[in-house]
Amino acid sequence: MLQSREIQEIIPHRYPFLMVDRIIELEEGKRAVGIKNVSGNEPFFQGHFPGHPIMPGVLIMEALAQVGAVVILKLPAYVGYLALFAGLDNVKFRGQVIPGDQLRLEVELIKSRKTFGVAQGKAYVGEELVAEGTLKFFLQKNPAQ
Repeated sequence: MLQSREIQEIIPHRYPFLMVDRIIELEEGKRAVGIKNVSGNEPFFQGHFPGHPIMPGVLIMEALAQVGAVVILKLPAYVGYLALFAGLDNVKFRGQVIPGDQLRLEVELIKSRKTFGVAQGKAYVGEELVAEGTLKFFLQKNPAQ
């Protein structure tokens, strides 16, 4: 299990763009399960939509991508790398995510090459599948290190 501080040692995201609170399962280079507790205090709820707040789908996909980045970047070959979003395929939004929900973010690595990775992600609230898609990553050395 990885807590927020440990996640921040792997990926460069910080509040308000760190979308993963913890990783509860991790098979390095294979799969991971992350948790995002959705709070009514999230800054995006101020404008999406006031009076009926719904988490933007693009941020659900970002949360899945961050879990995917942890899966890839925990591999010894990619220590000191960045996993940059390169694309999304077959994205489907199947339900709403609202304040008080807990997102379960399941990501499985499909393939990784020296500079490219592909993963399949699914987001759940309880047992309900709320979003899914194929995530593509460009992998590069972190210039800040």
